[in-house]
Amino acid sequence: MAVGSRVQTVPRMNSLKNYAAESVRPLVSLAFVAPLLVIYELGILVLGPHALRNGADTWLRYLLERIGFGQYFLLPVLTCGILLAWHHTCHDRWDLRGSVLVTMSLESILLAVILLTMAHVQQALLDPASSAVVCASNNGMPGGTVSRLIGYCGAGIYEELLFRLMMLPAVAGALRWMGLNGRSSWLWGIIATSLIFSAAHYQLFTPGGYAFDFRSFFFRFAAGAYFATLFVLRGFGIAVGAHALYDILVELA
Repeated sequence: MAVGSRVQTVPRMNSLKNYAAESVRPLVSLAFVAPLLVIYELGILVLGPHALRNGADTWLRYLLERIGFGQYFLLPVLTCGILLAWHHTCHDRWDLRGSVLVTMSLESILLAVILLTMAHVQQALLDPASSAVVCASNNGMPGGTVSRLIGYCGAGIYEELLFRLMMLPAVAGALRWMGLNGRSSWLWGIIATSLIFSAAHYQLFTPGGYAFDFRSFFFRFAAGAYFATLFVLRGFGIAVGAHALYDILVELA
Protein backbone atom coordinates (compact mmCIF):
# COMPACT_ATOMS: atom_id res chain seq x y z
CA MET A 1 0.00 0.00 0.00
CA ALA A 2 2.82 2.39 0.85
CA VAL A 3 4.54 1.60 -2.45
CA GLY A 4 1.37 2.32 -4.37
CA SER A 5 0.97 5.66 -2.58
CA ARG A 6 4.50 6.67 -3.55
CA VAL A 7 3.90 5.69 -7.16
CA GLN A 8 0.73 7.79 -7.30
CA THR A 9 2.52 10.87 -5.98
CA VAL A 10 5.08 10.90 -8.81
CA PRO A 11 2.69 12.08 -11.58
CA ARG A 12 1.17 14.59 -9.16
CA MET A 13 4.60 16.05 -8.33
CA ASN A 14 5.50 16.16 -12.02
CA SER A 15 2.24 17.99 -12.74
CA LEU A 16 3.02 20.60 -10.09
CA LYS A 17 6.53 21.06 -11.46
CA ASN A 18 5.16 21.41 -14.98
CA TYR A 19 2.59 23.96 -13.83
CA ALA A 20 5.23 25.94 -11.91
CA ALA A 21 7.45 26.04 -14.99
CA GLU A 22 4.60 26.91 -17.37
CA SER A 23 3.06 29.66 -15.25
CA VAL A 24 6.25 31.76 -15.04
CA ARG A 25 6.72 31.93 -18.83
CA PRO A 26 6.43 35.53 -20.18
CA LEU A 27 3.98 34.51 -22.93
CA VAL A 28 1.74 32.83 -20.37
CA SER A 29 1.92 35.93 -18.15
CA LEU A 30 0.87 38.07 -21.11
CA ALA A 31 -2.11 35.83 -21.86
CA PHE A 32 -3.07 35.84 -18.18
CA VAL A 33 -2.95 39.62 -17.66
CA ALA A 34 -4.45 40.51 -21.08
CA PRO A 35 -8.10 40.38 -19.85
CA LEU A 36 -7.28 42.72 -16.95
CA LEU A 37 -5.49 45.05 -19.35
CA VAL A 38 -8.49 45.14 -21.70
CA ILE A 39 -10.96 45.68 -18.84
CA TYR A 40 -8.90 48.56 -17.47
CA GLU A 41 -8.13 50.38 -20.70
CA LEU A 42 -11.64 50.04 -22.16
CA GLY A 43 -13.16 50.87 -18.77
CA ILE A 44 -11.12 54.08 -18.61
CA LEU A 45 -12.35 55.06 -22.08
CA VAL A 46 -16.00 54.30 -21.30
CA LEU A 47 -15.98 56.10 -17.95
CA GLY A 48 -14.30 59.16 -19.49
CA PRO A 49 -13.82 62.01 -16.99
CA HIS A 50 -15.13 59.81 -14.16
CA ALA A 51 -12.34 57.28 -14.69
CA LEU A 52 -9.89 56.72 -11.84
CA ARG A 53 -6.31 56.10 -12.93
CA ASN A 54 -3.81 54.59 -10.55
CA GLY A 55 -0.55 56.39 -9.80
CA ALA A 56 1.75 54.04 -11.71
CA ASP A 57 -0.35 54.45 -14.86
CA THR A 58 -0.17 58.24 -14.54
CA TRP A 59 3.60 58.26 -13.90
CA LEU A 60 4.38 55.95 -16.81
CA ARG A 61 2.20 57.95 -19.22
CA TYR A 62 3.82 61.18 -18.03
CA LEU A 63 7.30 59.77 -18.69
CA LEU A 64 6.24 58.63 -22.16
CA GLU A 65 4.78 62.07 -22.92
CA ARG A 66 7.99 63.76 -21.76
CA ILE A 67 9.98 61.81 -24.35
CA GLY A 68 7.46 62.50 -27.09
CA PHE A 69 5.24 59.39 -26.94
CA GLY A 70 1.86 60.57 -25.74
CA GLN A 71 -0.41 58.27 -27.75
CA TYR A 72 -3.11 56.79 -25.52
CA PHE A 73 -2.65 53.12 -26.33
CA LEU A 74 1.15 53.23 -26.30
CA LEU A 75 1.43 52.18 -22.63
CA PRO A 76 -0.62 48.95 -22.93
CA VAL A 77 1.18 48.20 -26.21
CA LEU A 78 4.50 48.80 -24.45
CA THR A 79 3.43 46.44 -21.64
CA CYS A 80 2.68 43.71 -24.16
CA GLY A 81 5.89 44.50 -26.02
CA ILE A 82 8.04 44.11 -22.90
CA LEU A 83 6.57 40.67 -22.20
CA LEU A 84 6.94 39.62 -25.84
CA ALA A 85 10.54 40.84 -25.89
CA TRP A 86 11.21 38.86 -22.72
CA HIS A 87 9.60 35.83 -24.35
CA HIS A 88 11.81 36.29 -27.42
CA THR A 89 15.05 36.64 -25.48
CA CYS A 90 14.20 33.44 -23.57
CA HIS A 91 13.81 31.64 -26.93
CA ASP A 92 10.61 30.19 -25.52
CA ARG A 93 8.01 28.25 -27.50
CA TRP A 94 4.76 29.75 -28.81
CA ASP A 95 2.10 27.69 -27.10
CA LEU A 96 -0.44 28.15 -24.32
CA ARG A 97 -2.57 25.79 -22.26
CA GLY A 98 -5.94 26.90 -20.95
CA SER A 99 -5.65 24.68 -17.88
CA VAL A 100 -2.53 26.60 -16.81
CA LEU A 101 -4.36 29.93 -17.06
CA VAL A 102 -7.30 28.58 -15.03
CA THR A 103 -4.94 27.27 -12.34
CA MET A 104 -3.13 30.62 -12.27
CA SER A 105 -6.48 32.28 -11.53
CA LEU A 106 -7.07 29.92 -8.60
CA GLU A 107 -3.53 30.44 -7.32
CA SER A 108 -3.93 34.22 -7.54
CA ILE A 109 -7.16 34.04 -5.53
CA LEU A 110 -5.44 31.96 -2.86
CA LEU A 111 -2.46 34.34 -2.67
CA ALA A 112 -4.80 37.35 -2.48
CA VAL A 113 -6.70 35.72 0.39
CA ILE A 114 -3.39 35.07 2.20
CA LEU A 115 -2.47 38.77 1.91
CA LEU A 116 -5.96 39.77 3.06
CA THR A 117 -5.49 37.55 6.12
CA MET A 118 -2.13 39.24 6.78
CA ALA A 119 -3.88 42.62 6.59
CA HIS A 120 -6.49 41.56 9.13
CA VAL A 121 -3.79 40.21 11.46
CA GLN A 122 -1.88 43.50 11.29
CA GLN A 123 -5.09 45.42 11.89
CA ALA A 124 -5.90 43.29 14.93
CA LEU A 125 -2.39 43.78 16.36
CA LEU A 126 -1.85 47.47 15.63
CA ASP A 127 -5.32 49.01 15.41
CA PRO A 128 -8.00 46.68 16.82
CA ALA A 129 -10.55 49.52 17.04
CA SER A 130 -10.46 50.10 13.27
CA SER A 131 -12.53 48.16 10.74
CA ALA A 132 -10.64 49.41 7.68
CA VAL A 133 -8.21 47.16 5.84
CA VAL A 134 -5.62 48.92 3.69
CA CYS A 135 -5.55 48.30 -0.04
CA ALA A 136 -2.04 47.92 -1.39
CA SER A 137 -2.84 50.42 -4.10
CA ASN A 138 -5.82 52.74 -3.91
CA ASN A 139 -7.73 52.21 -0.70
CA GLY A 140 -10.30 54.92 -0.09
CA MET A 141 -10.05 56.47 -3.56
CA PRO A 142 -13.21 58.33 -4.64
CA GLY A 143 -15.70 57.19 -7.23
CA GLY A 144 -18.27 54.44 -7.56
CA THR A 145 -17.64 50.77 -6.98
CA VAL A 146 -17.37 49.94 -10.69
CA SER A 147 -14.89 52.75 -11.26
CA ARG A 148 -12.75 51.59 -8.32
CA LEU A 149 -12.82 47.95 -9.44
CA ILE A 150 -11.63 48.99 -12.89
CA GLY A 151 -8.92 51.08 -11.24
CA TYR A 152 -7.74 48.08 -9.24
CA CYS A 153 -7.29 46.08 -12.44
CA GLY A 154 -4.96 48.80 -13.70
CA ALA A 155 -3.13 49.01 -10.38
CA GLY A 156 -2.42 45.29 -10.50
CA ILE A 157 -0.92 45.60 -13.98
CA TYR A 158 0.91 48.92 -13.97
CA GLU A 159 2.22 48.90 -10.41
CA GLU A 160 3.64 45.43 -11.01
CA LEU A 161 5.00 46.61 -14.35
CA LEU A 162 6.74 49.63 -12.82
CA PHE A 163 7.90 48.39 -9.41
CA ARG A 164 8.49 44.70 -10.11
CA LEU A 165 9.02 44.03 -13.82
CA MET A 166 10.98 47.21 -14.58
CA MET A 167 12.44 48.48 -11.30
CA LEU A 168 13.24 45.33 -9.32
CA PRO A 169 15.52 43.63 -11.90
CA ALA A 170 17.26 46.97 -12.53
CA VAL A 171 17.95 47.54 -8.82
CA ALA A 172 19.02 43.91 -8.28
CA GLY A 173 21.30 44.15 -11.32
CA ALA A 174 22.87 47.36 -10.04
CA LEU A 175 23.46 45.82 -6.62
CA ARG A 176 25.06 42.79 -8.23
CA TRP A 177 27.30 45.09 -10.30
CA MET A 178 28.32 46.74 -7.00
CA GLY A 179 29.53 43.39 -5.67
CA LEU A 180 26.60 41.65 -3.98
CA ASN A 181 25.96 38.02 -4.83
CA GLY A 182 22.82 36.97 -6.68
CA ARG A 183 20.66 36.10 -3.68
CA SER A 184 21.65 39.20 -1.68
CA SER A 185 21.10 41.50 -4.66
CA TRP A 186 17.53 40.21 -5.10
CA LEU A 187 16.83 40.41 -1.35
CA TRP A 188 17.99 44.01 -1.03
CA GLY A 189 16.33 44.83 -4.34
CA ILE A 190 13.02 43.58 -2.92
CA ILE A 191 13.48 45.67 0.23
CA ALA A 192 14.46 48.83 -1.67
CA THR A 193 11.69 48.66 -4.27
CA SER A 194 9.10 47.79 -1.62
CA LEU A 195 10.04 50.90 0.35
CA ILE A 196 9.71 52.98 -2.82
CA PHE A 197 6.40 51.28 -3.63
CA SER A 198 5.02 52.13 -0.20
CA ALA A 199 6.40 55.69 -0.12
CA ALA A 200 4.94 56.45 -3.55
CA HIS A 201 1.42 56.38 -2.08
CA TYR A 202 1.95 59.36 0.26
CA GLN A 203 1.87 63.15 -0.03
CA LEU A 204 5.47 63.39 1.17
CA PHE A 205 6.59 61.86 -2.11
CA THR A 206 3.58 62.13 -4.43
CA PRO A 207 1.35 65.21 -4.82
CA GLY A 208 -2.26 64.22 -4.18
CA GLY A 209 -1.22 61.12 -2.23
CA TYR A 210 -2.35 60.01 1.21
CA ALA A 211 -1.36 61.62 4.49
CA PHE A 212 1.50 59.61 5.98
CA ASP A 213 0.56 56.95 8.50
CA PHE A 214 3.10 54.44 9.81
CA ARG A 215 0.68 51.52 10.00
CA SER A 216 -0.48 51.84 6.40
CA PHE A 217 3.10 52.54 5.28
CA PHE A 218 4.31 49.35 6.95
CA PHE A 219 1.50 47.31 5.42
CA ARG A 220 2.14 48.67 1.92
CA PHE A 221 5.84 47.91 2.37
CA ALA A 222 4.97 44.35 3.45
CA ALA A 223 2.54 44.03 0.53
CA GLY A 224 5.22 45.31 -1.86
CA ALA A 225 7.68 42.73 -0.53
CA TYR A 226 4.98 40.06 -0.88
CA PHE A 227 4.30 40.95 -4.51
CA ALA A 228 8.03 41.25 -5.26
CA THR A 229 8.64 37.78 -3.82
CA LEU A 230 5.79 36.43 -5.93
CA PHE A 231 7.32 38.09 -8.99
CA VAL A 232 10.71 36.48 -8.35
CA LEU A 233 9.35 33.04 -7.49
CA ARG A 234 6.08 32.82 -9.44
CA GLY A 235 6.41 35.28 -12.29
CA PHE A 236 4.79 38.50 -13.46
CA GLY A 237 1.33 37.07 -14.17
CA ILE A 238 0.80 35.66 -10.67
CA ALA A 239 2.07 38.89 -9.08
CA VAL A 240 -0.43 40.92 -11.15
CA GLY A 241 -3.29 38.55 -10.42
CA ALA A 242 -2.67 38.46 -6.67
CA HIS A 243 -2.30 42.27 -6.54
CA ALA A 244 -5.46 43.06 -8.49
CA LEU A 245 -7.55 40.41 -6.71
CA TYR A 246 -6.41 41.53 -3.27
CA ASP A 247 -7.55 45.10 -3.94
CA ILE A 248 -10.82 43.83 -5.40
CA LEU A 249 -11.46 41.57 -2.39
CA VAL A 250 -10.94 44.50 -0.02
CA GLU A 251 -13.39 46.59 -2.08
CA LEU A 252 -16.06 43.87 -2.11
CA ALA A 253 -15.60 42.72 1.49
